[in-house]
Amino acid sequence: MYTPKYFSPQEFVDPETFEARGNKSIELIDDRILITADQLREAFGKTTINNWYWGGDRKWSGLRTADSPYYSSTSQHTFGRAIDCIFEDVTAEEARQYILLHPDQFPFVTFIEDKVNWLHVDCRNCERISVWSPSNNTIRRYE
Repeated sequence: MYTPKYFSPQEFVDPETFEARGNKSIELIDDRILITADQLREAFGKTTINNWYWGGDRKWSGLRTADSPYYSSTSQHTFGRAIDCIFEDVTAEEARQYILLHPDQFPFVTFIEDKVNWLHVDCRNCERISVWSPSNNTIRRYE
């Protein structure tokens, strides 16, 4: 089990999951996404996933349970294999472009969502790296 250097368990789960499981909530998150979160923090500085614990409004940017308004049974968030990040020092687009130019620095990222104001990355089983645009439902592949 990987223990993140820069993040606490509540940054990956919603309040109800954390209340029910406490620090064991981290067991619901794939090690590859935990490692990737640390790699993103090291590359881009201050990184927010969920911030509800400190009074913020983000609680569904990691694990998504059936209680989430964004829940989908096939979403990588449902399986603890995805995070949505906001950075203090770079835009989501800058982070996406950097990852695509330096894929070896993020070995577990296999999928990125494009044209959104946050960085969605996940570690699904697919060709590396696939970039999906929700606006026109197209996928581009990078190697």
